[in-house]
Amino acid sequence: MDIRLLKEDDYDNTLVKWWDKSGFTAPPKDVLPDNGTGGFMAYKGDVDICAGFLYQTNSKIAWLEFVIANNEYRDSDRGEAIELLINVMSIKAKELGFSSIFTSLNHKVLMSRYQKCGYKKSSEGCTEMIKIL
Repeated sequence: MDIRLLKEDDYDNTLVKWWDKSGFTAPPKDVLPDNGTGGFMAYKGDVDICAGFLYQTNSKIAWLEFVIANNEYRDSDRGEAIELLINVMSIKAKELGFSSIFTSLNHKVLMSRYQKCGYKKSSEGCTEMIKIL
């Protein structure tokens, strides 16, 4: 199992399908980070397992968001792949000089994966809101 940066065609050919099968609306491509270190994919052999995005800010906090997994990949190491992805993005954020990472999520299994990677709950019962400009 390994991690790579997302390729240009991953959004259209893979990620949108994963979000659709998961019942989530895919974020528009133009709101995802495109800085050479923004999108990461965990894979094993020629099978893509999960992906996520690391947003860089102009402060000491980074934002880790839009983690999505391949619903068709059900091997026993799926959780390990998600944790590897979270840890690699966290390490990358630290290498880039960030001192904290924020994420927001409502998926209980994914929350437990983040907690295994050292993340702590900061609040509960929040509602995410977005305005498309």
